[in-house]
Amino acid sequence: MPRRRSTEPAYFAAVNAITIAIDGYSSCGKSTLAKQLAAHLGYTYIDSGAMYRAVALFVMENGLAPGGTLDRAGLLRALDGIDIRFQHDPMTGHSATWLNGRNVEQEIRGMAVSQHVTLVSPVPEVRAKLVRLQQELGAGKGVVMDGRDIGTVVFPDAEVKLFMTARPEVRAERRYQELLQKGIDADRESVIANIAQRDLDDTTRAADPLRKADDAIVIDNSDISAEEQFRRALEAVADVLARVGHE
Repeated sequence: MPRRRSTEPAYFAAVNAITIAIDGYSSCGKSTLAKQLAAHLGYTYIDSGAMYRAVALFVMENGLAPGGTLDRAGLLRALDGIDIRFQHDPMTGHSATWLNGRNVEQEIRGMAVSQHVTLVSPVPEVRAKLVRLQQELGAGKGVVMDGRDIGTVVFPDAEVKLFMTARPEVRAERRYQELLQKGIDADRESVIANIAQRDLDDTTRAADPLRKADDAIVIDNSDISAEEQFRRALEAVADVLARVGHE
């Protein structure tokens, strides 16, 4: 008697690997959702935002943003020498961001780096370099990647595209509480201002601005739990995997 195939998404994910692209505004829980989906499906999680944060950290450490103004020429001269990788961290059990041979996962999560990300993320040459790296990392499918332009630029043919949003005040409070829980010094007004600035920069930059892909599924998580968010996302993934599995 033939074995009955499982109807679980993880079964179809293992047999028919796809690409899941998650885009959206800052502090919308994109990374949390991406990690949940990757763990459930046995996929690789790639944090594209960490790459931009790593470049921002490089800029800070090398004096390329004196007085809060980017030394664009200096950054472009150094760009080829910026190496960003992801490696498993046995201490946390998760993937960690490495910059030029050093684990910078904790350093890139602070407010100072967040403020410098808005300087480097609009630079077309930086975006081109990181998009190439992201496409290489996801070439074999079976990946979940989150960011600002994953479904529109990096993987426009991704089988599943999700677009995350929430009210600005909700996102700012989440970010503020997250920083406090990590022991990072921050004040609420600075976090609110940073969220507003990042939204403006993300949606108005000339190179690859944040926008919803035409075929993306919108999830507004202003008033829903993380569990409900995951359920909605998994349903969208399961629908696609079931179709792929029966083609």
